[in-house]
Amino acid sequence: MSCSWFHRTTNKDRANFADPNFTNLLSVAKRTDLTESIGTLLEDVQLSQLSPVQLDELASLVTQRGVVFFRNQDLTTESQVQLFQHYGILDKHPAQKDQQHVTIKGSTIDHREALTYTPWPSGDFHADTSFEINPPSYSLLRMEEHPPVGGDTAWVSQYGLFDELSTALQKYVESLHAVHTSRLQYDTILDLWGTGPNRPPIDTHHPAVRTHPVTGLKALNVNPGFVTGFAELKKKESDSLLQFLEYHIHSADDHLVRWKWAVGSVAMWDNRCTLHRVIPGRYKEPRRGVRTTVFGEKPYLDPKSEGRDERARRLEREGTNINGDETKKENGGDAA
Repeated sequence: MSCSWFHRTTNKDRANFADPNFTNLLSVAKRTDLTESIGTLLEDVQLSQLSPVQLDELASLVTQRGVVFFRNQDLTTESQVQLFQHYGILDKHPAQKDQQHVTIKGSTIDHREALTYTPWPSGDFHADTSFEINPPSYSLLRMEEHPPVGGDTAWVSQYGLFDELSTALQKYVESLHAVHTSRLQYDTILDLWGTGPNRPPIDTHHPAVRTHPVTGLKALNVNPGFVTGFAELKKKESDSLLQFLEYHIHSADDHLVRWKWAVGSVAMWDNRCTLHRVIPGRYKEPRRGVRTTVFGEKPYLDPKSEGRDERARRLEREGTNINGDETKKENGGDAA
């Protein structure tokens, strides 16, 4: 890997050590891609039985597909924590004291009504704690209790969100820094939960478009959950652009996957190239999951990096596939 984004990282991301064809992982798992843009289901495999080499390939698959799903897993909280330490230093969420994992519960409140009392859009798309100086890379959520209907989670690809902007708007947004803040969440926790977070709120400026350190692809780095504006813009300008990008995110059905949970289901996703939200509902049955998360690198933009569609077009022109292998030309030059 000779591109300049490689030199901006410490090379500790486990996906950097993986076979790009996922040979070892797919020798024990059946792969089904759920949409063209995002989301893959792996079946007939237990995460608890994967080798370090296979875990590296799983990380690589997640960086490409955004989120990978499993069903009927036998992980416990202890074994989940141990497994996820393979990927780095576990994140400590500011709202909970447990350093090893975070408990995720139901989302039965009316989030639109909650906005009457708090400015934090708690039910909106976000990347986990994106306000951190080093925001999380990978997250894994394992469901322990779940209602038969309701409580689904949706993910949207930030590779796809970037690609769908016009070229002119892509270049403009690339020049900006998004203001990620935990202040609104901090106030909401105080007001609605009746308890204080474990540390003061922070504001962090991150590139509004970032380069993924493993894939080298450009991804939109804006989310309604934690971004309140753009550092280089006046407030009215900032508000208007943020409103458009919120619309852009919520209308990206072609870059979205929705997952129906069950007890024992697991999702592993990459916060650097996806956003997610739990779908609110009126279910009364308990919903509880355990999430483990690891710290990633400080977001950066390499101006030489490419969008996903841009790379695909370039490789097609060059007659190579996504792995850089030469493709066979037949039938008047069409790729076989």
